[in-house]
Amino acid sequence: MDKPSVKGLSSSNRWCSIAMLEEDESALHRDRLSNLPEDLLLNIIERLDVADAMRTSILSRRWKLIPTMLSKILIMVGSTDNMQERTCDVARANATVLGATRSLLESRSASPCTIHRLCLQFYLGKGSKLIGRTVAKTIAKHKVGFAEFTILTQKELERSSSADRFAYGLQFKLFLGTCPNAFIRLARLKLENLRLLESDIPCILKVCKRLEFLRLDNCDMGYRSLLAVEHPRLRELEIVSSEFERVDLSFLPELTTLTFSYWVSLHDPLSFGYVPLLHTVSISNTALSWHKMLKLSELLGKATVSNLHLGFESEKIWVKPEDRRKLSLVFSKLRFVNLAAISEECDLKWTLFVLQGAPSLEELCIKVCDCLRIWDEEERRKHAYSEKRKDAGTNWEASDFMHRKLSVLKIFGFQSEEKFMNYAKTVMEVAVNLKDIYLHEKPACEEKCAYSHRRGDRYPRTKRHKIWVRNNLDMDMHPLLRLHFRF
Repeated sequence: MDKPSVKGLSSSNRWCSIAMLEEDESALHRDRLSNLPEDLLLNIIERLDVADAMRTSILSRRWKLIPTMLSKILIMVGSTDNMQERTCDVARANATVLGATRSLLESRSASPCTIHRLCLQFYLGKGSKLIGRTVAKTIAKHKVGFAEFTILTQKELERSSSADRFAYGLQFKLFLGTCPNAFIRLARLKLENLRLLESDIPCILKVCKRLEFLRLDNCDMGYRSLLAVEHPRLRELEIVSSEFERVDLSFLPELTTLTFSYWVSLHDPLSFGYVPLLHTVSISNTALSWHKMLKLSELLGKATVSNLHLGFESEKIWVKPEDRRKLSLVFSKLRFVNLAAISEECDLKWTLFVLQGAPSLEELCIKVCDCLRIWDEEERRKHAYSEKRKDAGTNWEASDFMHRKLSVLKIFGFQSEEKFMNYAKTVMEVAVNLKDIYLHEKPACEEKCAYSHRRGDRYPRTKRHKIWVRNNLDMDMHPLLRLHFRF
């Protein structure tokens, strides 16, 4: 197992040749970098990782002060690119982060420079309190404009049990109670795998008065608990893989962006209260047989969004098509819609209810894919995946309507089959001002995905095939409409 390290601490010293030239101060006039203006020099140094930025201090007396003047500090433990490679030695990993944190922050004792951005990623556990206290001291002594914590747990989501999450929750509560001053300037906070008490999340939001971004990944307050979120400054909220029965966005006057995915609720998992600035909503779920089909008119309530993303993970469609009269309020400002990971088993006509209910819609994106997590039928029954057609319950009859705002239609996973051709023709008929149709091939799958072995690929790649698609869509009858093929 590789030793844990702060990002960049093991990189080679790219400055060693310059350092040799700088042994003699008289060589400064030959070093063009050192003669640069201070603000430009800082801009260059801040583009380096932590280790290389610190190494520049050996180049000369002038460069020695550069690390104490950095306005952007990013210190990360290990690598988040592959969470399976997390270290078992949390103490050693955090010690590395602590060393880098102290080296950069405690050396600034006499520096008048403001830290505009301070971002730390570390493990929850042994050593995290010392990191928090170091940050708290810095915040007390210096101006810190923007601070961010990404707090990891030793076990990632797939390996953390309920007992693990409960233990992590207790650790985090102790961490917050020990050094609350480290959180008072936080603008961004990312937490994972925590089972907290009912009062803990409201307490976190109360301590983090300047919080603008919050991500809760696999966090809850007990199975099917209720969470009410109130914060005067929160702008972005991400809740992923939660076991909340419902999340109430009670009072979030600055909230603009919401990401919500993978819930266990038998009912509507979200409730929108006072969210006057909310414009972007992304909701995704791997719907099982017992998941309720949601009505957007009821789910979104009085929230009028302009950008809506719905993800179905190639499983059961969990949205119920509705009449445009019911959608008139929640879809009144809708401009962009992305319906992602629709199973190839599904018909696409049901998606037209969105177009009919959103008169101001400008762009509609459809993504079709069959990348299932589980293919084995016995395993699917064991995990309660739906045995019915994945678009069961989406029957919808469109009344005659004409759409005047839609200008772009994008279809990912396009195949030159009747279902896709008829869908594109229907949109072309009702969207009288449609300007561009983009036909993309199916999204790339992971190597372990069996999709490519189950179905053929009929994406139009050759010139002859593209001409055939153009002719079948009667493109000559739409001289102002452009058809784009993308690979």
